[in-house]
Amino acid sequence: MKPLVKVMLILGSLFLMTFVIGRLLGILTVENVKHWLWLAAQIDPLWLAAMVIILLCVDLFVAVPTLTITLLSGFFLGFPAGALAAFTGMTLAAFGGYVICRLWGEGPVAFLVRDEAERLEMKEAFQRNGPVMILLSRAAPIVPEVTACMAGVTHMPLGRYAILHCLSTLPYVLIASYAGSISSLENPKPAIYAALMLYALLWGGWYVFRRRTRVRVEG
Repeated sequence: MKPLVKVMLILGSLFLMTFVIGRLLGILTVENVKHWLWLAAQIDPLWLAAMVIILLCVDLFVAVPTLTITLLSGFFLGFPAGALAAFTGMTLAAFGGYVICRLWGEGPVAFLVRDEAERLEMKEAFQRNGPVMILLSRAAPIVPEVTACMAGVTHMPLGRYAILHCLSTLPYVLIASYAGSISSLENPKPAIYAALMLYALLWGGWYVFRRRTRVRVEG
C-alpha cells in the first residue's frame, strides 16, 4: 500500500502545484470562469457548451473549480443540456489522463518506485482499492485526475474504468447541473444545498472506506 500512497501523493502534489500557480497568476479563478461562461452565454449556447467542455478538459493539467463550472453549466444551458456538456468535459479529461499514463506512465513510476516488487505491490493495491477510490473521487479536487492516471499506469481494463468513471461522475453531474438549472441569482439555495449534499455523501463514503481499510490492515 505504501508505494501506491507514495505515487498518488506525488501526483497529487504536481496537480496541486498547477492549482497554486494558476491562482497566483490569476488564471482559472472562480471569478474568471464565471466571467468567461457569462460571455459565452451571450454569444450562443453552442459556444457556452464548448467553453464548459474545454474548461473541464483543462482540469487534467490545471485544477479548475469543477463543481462551480457544473452548476453554472446547468444555470446557463438548463437541464439536461448542462449535464451533457459537463459530463463530456469530465469524461474527456478522465480518459485523457488514463490514456496518457497507460502509454507513457510506466517510466516515471519506475523512477519514483525503483524496486520492481514494490511496483507490483502498488498495482495489486490499486486493483484492490482503486475501484472505491474512483467511485469516491469527486469528493475533492485533483483526486479524479490522480485516480484516472493511476488506473492507466496500473493497466486497469478500460471497460472497467469506464464503468467506474460513469458511476462516479454521472450522479455528481446530474445533481449539480440540475441544481444549477433551478437556481437563480435571487435564489441560489438549490445550488448551495446540492454542493453541501454532494460533499457530505462523498466524504461520508471516504470515512467508511478508510475505516474498513484500516480494520483490514490491522486484522
